Amino acid sequence: MHNLVKWLIGFVVVIVIILLLSGMYFFHVAQVRNPKSNQPDILRSKDNSLYRYENTFLARHKQIWHETTRDGLKLDAWYVPADKKTNKTAILAHGWHNNKTTMAIYGELFHELGYNVLIPDNRAHGDSQGKIIGYGWLDRRDYIQWLNQIIKYQGQDTDIIMYGMSMGAATVLQVSGEPDLPHQVKAVIADSAYTNLADETKYQAKAMYHLPSFPFVNVVSGISKIRAGYFYGEVSPLKQVSKSSLPTFFIHGSADDFVPTKMVYPLYRALKAPKLLWVSQGSKHVQSFHDHPVLYRDKIEKFLSEYDR
Repeated sequence: MHNLVKWLIGFVVVIVIILLLSGMYFFHVAQVRNPKSNQPDILRSKDNSLYRYENTFLARHKQIWHETTRDGLKLDAWYVPADKKTNKTAILAHGWHNNKTTMAIYGELFHELGYNVLIPDNRAHGDSQGKIIGYGWLDRRDYIQWLNQIIKYQGQDTDIIMYGMSMGAATVLQVSGEPDLPHQVKAVIADSAYTNLADETKYQAKAMYHLPSFPFVNVVSGISKIRAGYFYGEVSPLKQVSKSSLPTFFIHGSADDFVPTKMVYPLYRALKAPKLLWVSQGSKHVQSFHDHPVLYRDKIEKFLSEYDR
């Protein structure tokens, strides 16, 4: 009996060590800054449907804006004024391991629609400081600061819309539920957002690593609370959307197997405000603009013409 107890204790210790080591590995993969995210994206070829958008925006003159977070990180952003003076500004949020260059296609889209464009690098991405990725939860407070900087620059009568793709979509949805969101923010467009980080991580654990969500996701979430300051369940666009009163346009590809398409429906249902949903047929993750460039632009323009006149 004594030997059995010792064996069981040893077995449990080994399992705990394996779980902790595995958790640290997956935490590093998911939440620690990747040097690749500091580099500009590989640009599109001329036969790509979005080549014109990307090439044109990257050639535009850009002001460099900065913001310092409440925890002391210096953030970096591009600001491109509209060709014709306007009080309308679009702030754009990029995805995981992306940076400002990823958003050039969307920057040009909104620029052509007559908006000033501000594109920040999220903490731990691009030219912004930080080692730990915020998944929109830490970033939501950073974006409140960016919004206030726009208002200070443009004046109290400014008019702002928020756009995000993937993690950026989750970011702007989380910003939309903040109690101190400036009233100058008029609408939100979210392309391919997840419901919450716990659900997305459980999905990825199975899809990418063939691992059960329990106990691996729980362990990584606990490590995240210690290292990053949040459990995965706290990072919830779904909860934040339920607090929002902003008109919101939800976009998702019907063939998205990275942030599964089914996640868009509870997000849409949770919003108790004017809303629009478009599930683009056949599109994978954040590929709706690439696959349907004319329709994508037309739908956004129509949404803004109704809710950001």
